[in-house]
Amino acid sequence: MNKRHWIIILSISIFIFACKKSEIIQEKIETFLGFQKPANFPEPVYNFTANPVTKSVFELGRTLFYEARLSRNNTVSCGSCHIQSSAFTQHGHDVSHGIDDRLGTRNSPPIMNLAWNKAFMWGGGVYDLDLQPIVPITTHEEMDENLDNVLNKLRALPKYTALFKSAFGSEDITTSRFMKALSQFMVMCVSSNSKYDKVMRKEDNASFTQTELDGYNIFKEKCSSCHKEPLFTDGSFRNNGLSLSPVKDQGLYLATLLASDRYKFKVPSLRNLNYTAPFMHDGRFLTIGAVLEHYSGQVQNLENLDPILNQNGKLGINLTETDKTKLLAFLATLNDESFINNRLLAEQ
Repeated sequence: MNKRHWIIILSISIFIFACKKSEIIQEKIETFLGFQKPANFPEPVYNFTANPVTKSVFELGRTLFYEARLSRNNTVSCGSCHIQSSAFTQHGHDVSHGIDDRLGTRNSPPIMNLAWNKAFMWGGGVYDLDLQPIVPITTHEEMDENLDNVLNKLRALPKYTALFKSAFGSEDITTSRFMKALSQFMVMCVSSNSKYDKVMRKEDNASFTQTELDGYNIFKEKCSSCHKEPLFTDGSFRNNGLSLSPVKDQGLYLATLLASDRYKFKVPSLRNLNYTAPFMHDGRFLTIGAVLEHYSGQVQNLENLDPILNQNGKLGINLTETDKTKLLAFLATLNDESFINNRLLAEQ
């Protein structure tokens, strides 16, 4: 056998090996592992005992999440206002745009790490993830539909009777099954692979730069009481001193009717800020820099202002320009590119 033949055989062998390696990698990507708690995260609060994540139910939930038939005129899906490339927010819109391009009054919050949430929506009122989808489906400015119509539309499609049978063992499309499937998709939207996470878990020799470390220390001193690690929210509702908008959204008060809850909104996570602008419940700030400006010099002494923002008559948080620069460097370590590119969560 001459040299040329050996080269051909070697080339074919390398090609076959590369193909097999590619198949192995692809198989690993497509292997469904179910819900996995990140090592640096606390125990989730979602009741997985009542709704254990399985591949078939998750895939049904993913299909439903991107299904426009959940809206009255079949034009708006959950994924319309919660776009994966924007960490499941409606990037660029101050408030949500729903059916017939109707405008809501609040910014679309990210769908991220919801398995650790005890309350949902900017203004509360929903305390069970399995019930949360009812709000956008029935809200006039969002999907403007009712659940009975949604289920009847799904029942008329062989695609869905087959998916429900695969997921639950029968073709019955019920409210409970519908909600549990959507919940399984949402609890799988876990963002936990930012640089911060890798530093905390001591993965890949990751470490903060000096500027990032300085920013982390400033964060722990001045921000962490509300934005608790590792989720970067404590899940509470607080009044952070925003000037009242023309709509005068009263926040948590609308759910509880308690005067002490007026103008309180859910503390958002600080993860993935690179993808989720604009910021605050009404999307009034286009940049994180503007958010820091608010806290350092624009906090209003409103009814129910959080005491943290009113220390001995001094409003806001004392931040120098150097502090802000370092904080921005640290906050950038919370961006999780793998989350916004996770194929498992994308429309199939």
